[in-house]
Amino acid sequence: MILVTGATGNIGRELTRELDAEGATLRLLVRDPARAARLPERAERVVGDLGDPATLAPAFDGVDQLFLLTQGIGTDYTAAAVTAAEAAGVHHIVHLSSFHVTFDPIPAMGRWHHEREKIIRASGIAATFLRPGGFMTNALGWLPTIREGNYVLDPVGPGRYAPIDPADIAAVAALALTEAGHQDKEYVLTGDEMFTVTEQVRIISETIARDIEVRETATPAEAVRFRFPNGAPQALADAITEGITLMRADTVGLRTDTVERLLGRRPRTFADWCARHAEAFRQPETV
Repeated sequence: MILVTGATGNIGRELTRELDAEGATLRLLVRDPARAARLPERAERVVGDLGDPATLAPAFDGVDQLFLLTQGIGTDYTAAAVTAAEAAGVHHIVHLSSFHVTFDPIPAMGRWHHEREKIIRASGIAATFLRPGGFMTNALGWLPTIREGNYVLDPVGPGRYAPIDPADIAAVAALALTEAGHQDKEYVLTGDEMFTVTEQVRIISETIARDIEVRETATPAEAVRFRFPNGAPQALADAITEGITLMRADTVGLRTDTVERLLGRRPRTFADWCARHAEAFRQPETV
């Protein structure tokens, strides 16, 4: 039995479909069953919340392997999941971490993930750590300004990175959950094309046959204020500001061949991703 957390998110949806196609016995931890309506019918749904440890025992009962995705600030959700996994006798955790943990020094975003990894390691449960870079789906965050005025705000200027399609992360996670030999491994996952924001926007423009303007923000703090107009927890705002600063300096972009080595094919391209999501950019008012 494989338990999938975050099943209704970008990665979880793809992973659930991959595992269902493999014939795996699946259980999904969901807060709202209605949001899981489009996921494979064969997968069992159990209502629970990593933020409420008292709800987790039924979801973890009889589980052999866990796909663990925890969001936000801190380690509470990870600790709750690991405690439940220990009690249930889970023998393998595939954990979604971040490539930020590989940097020296580790930036704030990476430190949260690093602490989560430490909690999992301390449990003694065998683990596979997936450490992806930026997601291609982050480009969907540009839809509000495209809708408002056909432009994208660029906070990182010359900074380049190799975004990865969440579907490729899901494919690696499915491999780790269904094939022997991935326990106690760490995989840094990226796409194989390096881009600036301007280069990404150019590909979107070509895909939808409409020019989209790129406007650079003056400072990282300005970018954070725009992203969170109603404010954000200070720790999160500081972490994002730090991350933008590092990207602007073009010091954290990296590209690996891990996806190709594991899956036997090249990662999906950003152009392919744009083609699949063209309607979102062509008619953003419907999204």
